[in-house]
Amino acid sequence: VMKIDTNKLKIVVIGLGYVGLPLAIEFAKKRNVIGFDIQLKRVNELKKYIDTTEEITKKELKASKKIIFTNKKKDLKKANCYIIAVPTPVDKNKNPDLRHLLSASKIVGKVLSKGDVVIYESTVYPGCTEEECVPVLEKNSNLKFNEDFFCGYSPERINPGDKKSYLTNIPKVVSGSNKKITNFIKKLYQLIIVKPIHVAPTIKIAEGAKIIENTQRDLNIALANEFLMIFD
Repeated sequence: VMKIDTNKLKIVVIGLGYVGLPLAIEFAKKRNVIGFDIQLKRVNELKKYIDTTEEITKKELKASKKIIFTNKKKDLKKANCYIIAVPTPVDKNKNPDLRHLLSASKIVGKVLSKGDVVIYESTVYPGCTEEECVPVLEKNSNLKFNEDFFCGYSPERINPGDKKSYLTNIPKVVSGSNKKITNFIKKLYQLIIVKPIHVAPTIKIAEGAKIIENTQRDLNIALANEFLMIFD
């Protein structure tokens, strides 16, 4: 049963890097937010209004009154909506390194309650959310996916260091594990995003969109570098 409405949201953002921190700051303008990171050093810096990724200014951090930064897992129990924005690097063989993602899923799984929603923003391949992350959530919560709890995928699209295209004015892609959840996730992001929100028909399609976007971006950068070498 889907029981959360966007007015009764208690949001946790897991992973406070260049993706998670701006998200937490924006949501904190509308609702109470818990910003969670396993690195105590990062949490302590943010409590002192220092962002080493340079995405958020000291002034913005000081102005953010509705946010609590923590690395304590017990602080997550009060939440009903979890947004996971942890890094997904590749290993030396160029295979996806899902350790951060699965460990974040385990942390959330242990505090998950009936009716909760988990949204992934990390860059993954099509199928990863439902085939890799959901089983970890189920195992650690003893709850059943799409009956007791629900999931969504909304790929982060921010351009690190780009001050013109900030999080709130980049069109957002959203998807959910059923129609009701998709609508809920769309409403959730409408709290902070001023540009149109595109609803993808399935989680896998939204995951695919992210892969295409990253590939296109990487190819453009590579092409520019090739030209530089040729014209030199």
